[in-house]
Amino acid sequence: MNWIIIFHAGIATGTVLLFATIGEILTERAGILNLGVEGMMLMGAMAGFSVSLSTGNPWLGLMAALAAGGLLSLAHGLVTIHFQADQVVSGLSLTFLGTGLALVLGDSLSGKQVTTIAPIDLPILSDIPFVGDVFFADHSPLVYVGYLLVPLVWYFLNRTRPGMHLRAIGEKPQAADVMGINVYRLRYFYVFVGGCLAGLAGGIISLSVSPGWYSAQTTSGQGWIAVGLVIFAQWNPLRAAVGSYLFGSLRRFLLDLQGPATLLGFTNPLYVNANLGFFLQMLPYLLIILALVIGSRQAKRKRLGAPAALGLPFIRGTKG
Repeated sequence: MNWIIIFHAGIATGTVLLFATIGEILTERAGILNLGVEGMMLMGAMAGFSVSLSTGNPWLGLMAALAAGGLLSLAHGLVTIHFQADQVVSGLSLTFLGTGLALVLGDSLSGKQVTTIAPIDLPILSDIPFVGDVFFADHSPLVYVGYLLVPLVWYFLNRTRPGMHLRAIGEKPQAADVMGINVYRLRYFYVFVGGCLAGLAGGIISLSVSPGWYSAQTTSGQGWIAVGLVIFAQWNPLRAAVGSYLFGSLRRFLLDLQGPATLLGFTNPLYVNANLGFFLQMLPYLLIILALVIGSRQAKRKRLGAPAALGLPFIRGTKG
């Protein structure tokens, strides 16, 4: 079992979760719960693959993926911010809408190949033993963008005035409104930003991590994992990075564990017992379901550090 390969693959696949999770953190910090991450990711994966196929330019594909996720998220914003509908119901509907659109529009894309985003090494850093091989060698440029995104978002949330405004509209929107902050406009903006990052995450899958369009299997439920990771990270981008990379590595570890290779000198029993292997593959998703169940209770969410106004519609002039 090669740990360098496991962690290297975990960083690559974890980057997908990282972008989607940070997008959802920004959305939820604004007080809007969006359970449509899976639908936005699938739309991003389809749009990115389609544009890359027609233009031969994967970077244009990524821009299309980003735009597709952002535009789809505005439907959720309209329903929940303008019409003040239930955010859970709207988010679930967004997943169904995004999935349906992606499957219909991407019906002719299966089996086709496109130009993908070539991996690169970071000079000097890639030469560091083990660390360089895992973090800085043979990765998509989007992986390195993810490394920069995490501290930038943390700094934005905790050390800047716009970040303070974002936290204010998620904690005390009525007070923020009294201070002259446009709650409606900012909530729309961060719903859009979250959608863009979710769409970009989908594009990274179809153009870099697992190139191709495989219908609904392209994202394989990673949007739901991102929603669960937000709760695991307690709405903190630094913890989101740790959770994303660990989850990515865990998925690869469980995959390798089912191979015929020996484990610590012993024959791998999972290679013989396929049912046990399938059960282990399911375990990470069970953990995410547990996190979602815990986070669904308002009292639990508050103890975990969720924004106080998360999931609650803002109506100007009301007390709260």
